[in-house]
Amino acid sequence: MAWLVMIASLILVTWIVSLFTILILSFFPFTNLRAAPLRKRNNVLLVIAHPDDESMFFTPTINFLTSRRHNVQVLCLSIGDADGKGNIRKKELFQACVALKVPMQQVKIVNHPDLQDGFGKVWNHSLLANIIEEQITSHCINMIITFDNYGVSGHCNHRDVHYGVSKLLYDTLQKDIDVWELVSTNILRKYSGPIDIWLTMIWAMLHSSGTIQYLVNEHPRRSYCAMAQHASQWVWFRKLFVTLSSYTYVNTLRKIQH
Repeated sequence: MAWLVMIASLILVTWIVSLFTILILSFFPFTNLRAAPLRKRNNVLLVIAHPDDESMFFTPTINFLTSRRHNVQVLCLSIGDADGKGNIRKKELFQACVALKVPMQQVKIVNHPDLQDGFGKVWNHSLLANIIEEQITSHCINMIITFDNYGVSGHCNHRDVHYGVSKLLYDTLQKDIDVWELVSTNILRKYSGPIDIWLTMIWAMLHSSGTIQYLVNEHPRRSYCAMAQHASQWVWFRKLFVTLSSYTYVNTLRKIQH
């Protein structure tokens, strides 16, 4: 029993030290110095599948971009109507984006009959590519950020969004657009909270070519505030997720070569 107490104490101390490190980093300009490719001001399109994806998974990235005055556009490819709450969730997404300093007029939510929320709902990649291309053209986008091919949680809609972006890249050969994917981690790292910052930093340092970037959440409390705007989804297990998830504290982005 004594060794269990020791392990629990070690995890708690590491958690506190890691969280303190993130809070300290948020006050100093050397935070995220490795993110050189993301420093110049860009027109960025964040492509997500459902309302609340931006708050559950991408807040370190959004906070990094908005604090440096990038023009961030959010494209949500469904209204999240799996439980019949699509109209409510649309409004919640607008409110969450405002909490994340993204103006409502820079948020587009798609409600297409062939792009409905749900496990087992396969989304047409060509349709996704066409919708994303329209946004790129309308807003002079030169950077896209989206899910990787696992989609953090393995949700089929997240994965389809990735493949929609990939299809657009390979079909149109858009060489002038930088595309970054949010790296999915194993379950231990996923629920390690702020502790994952150490593994993330080491992994990024091993990729000196700049194809891997880590972004520390400079405003961790904003993540909670944004997710709380999704009142219809703000149940106990999602509150627990936002607390324990490493995606609340740090994002690892990998550049998609095309």
